[in-house]
Amino acid sequence: MTGWAGKVGRIRVIGTGVMGRGIGQLAATAGVTVELADVRREAVAEAIGFVGGMIDKLAAKGKLSEDPQAVKDRLVPVDAPDAPADGVDLVIEAVREDLATKRALFAGLERVCPQETIFATNTSSLSVTEIAAELGDPGRLVGLHFFNPVPLMRLVEVVPGTRTHDWLPGEALELVRSWGHEPVLAKDAPGFLVNHAGRGLNTEALQILTEALAEPADVDRVARDVLGLKLGPFELLDLTGLDVSHAVLESIWAGFHGDPRLRPSWLTGPRVAAGLFGRKNGEGFYRYTDGQQQVPDEPAAPPKPTSPVFAADEHLARVLSSAGVQVVSDAYPDTVLLVPLYGESTVDAATRGGLPLDRVAGVDPLGGYERRLTMSVHPGLDPAAGRAAWGALAATGRPVTVVRDGPAPIAQRLLASIVNTACFIAGQDLATPPDIDTAVRLGLGYPRGPLAWGDLVGGDVVLRILRGLAASTGDPRYRPSPWLAERVALGLPLTSAGTTPADLRQS
Repeated sequence: MTGWAGKVGRIRVIGTGVMGRGIGQLAATAGVTVELADVRREAVAEAIGFVGGMIDKLAAKGKLSEDPQAVKDRLVPVDAPDAPADGVDLVIEAVREDLATKRALFAGLERVCPQETIFATNTSSLSVTEIAAELGDPGRLVGLHFFNPVPLMRLVEVVPGTRTHDWLPGEALELVRSWGHEPVLAKDAPGFLVNHAGRGLNTEALQILTEALAEPADVDRVARDVLGLKLGPFELLDLTGLDVSHAVLESIWAGFHGDPRLRPSWLTGPRVAAGLFGRKNGEGFYRYTDGQQQVPDEPAAPPKPTSPVFAADEHLARVLSSAGVQVVSDAYPDTVLLVPLYGESTVDAATRGGLPLDRVAGVDPLGGYERRLTMSVHPGLDPAAGRAAWGALAATGRPVTVVRDGPAPIAQRLLASIVNTACFIAGQDLATPPDIDTAVRLGLGYPRGPLAWGDLVGGDVVLRILRGLAASTGDPRYRPSPWLAERVALGLPLTSAGTTPADLRQS
């Protein structure tokens, strides 16, 4: 049905909670008449009042292109979700995440809506195919997953079910664009696109915590300062609510039949049982007082050492020298040694280089030693040498996070997991590389898309980190995606699909 998107002039939004109100506001400001319906009739009036207030605020800020009353006049109350729907081009449901509830809703709508009315579900976690399965015409239903707050979060996942009409996804993409938002096309797979891609950060952060390598605040500081994330993974879990995130972690892992790369941590279940949800109830990975996050202070660093330091990295040696640290070019006796780590532990790097373990500390070179330095401490390190190494790094004026030695530095593990997860999504054709990067950038607020991020760091570097982790731990969660390995071998960017069989069929 080519051109359907351009003909959508009247929609019905069912469910007038936060998401329904946001969808209604977006569509009304885009020039569409919006019927609002809810099982609670009083909720409809409350929603119209709320959305009207938001429209007035936009007008006061000069962010509305027409008279606010004209926009508010396009908000129409409806007595019931299954009220007669003549003239309604699209119904979007935004009710609670329950399969039986959504199925019953659409079954009722199918009885009162014209045959040409399209149905859309705003589900974030349920299968679009399963929701549509009991419809007489399952082809009329598509997933339109908006993000909260809808007017500000420009991303929308368009998710066709197995039986969705072939023409509908493309028209849904066009409709979302006409409303001023950015659509991406995702397969009807567990987590769709954004929630699936987001597992890369959270599952690895929880694994690092499981290994007792660092405290949550340490991991968050590294994630923000080295990787440039707006929120560290544990801040994000607290913001979302661990009760919600735990369920998502478990469901996506189960949905992919226990794929090791998506394996959750045993830590989350007990924390949920203990009520450590995060911001919503005042205690999670952090404590909250009057809504303010309580972050532990970073420990004071030792003074700059008077003894010389050997840095097995020219860039780090220059950084230290410019800070007045005495840097030598050979590992003299009693010299403190700082070795850069890529996909390996300090112990493995020192052993490989034939260096004295009691005087070696590891340093993560990811990020170019710019905003934060991360130092790894192994059990055989002499404490005096460790304090000297810490003092030398702190003399640069950069904050230093000191963590237990692990199979690879923290920032590298987080980034490799983020990139590898995106590569699996691309390799399984769950979304195109441009849509993956757009979805993660807009939906998760990362500084760049994960595939572009992998290209920036170097696909070979990411592959080296993953292979080192896999070899060191024996854990299949670190197996590299074939998409990643192929592109490194071929010299192709991770953002490129390369040549496909379809390209050969083109005349």
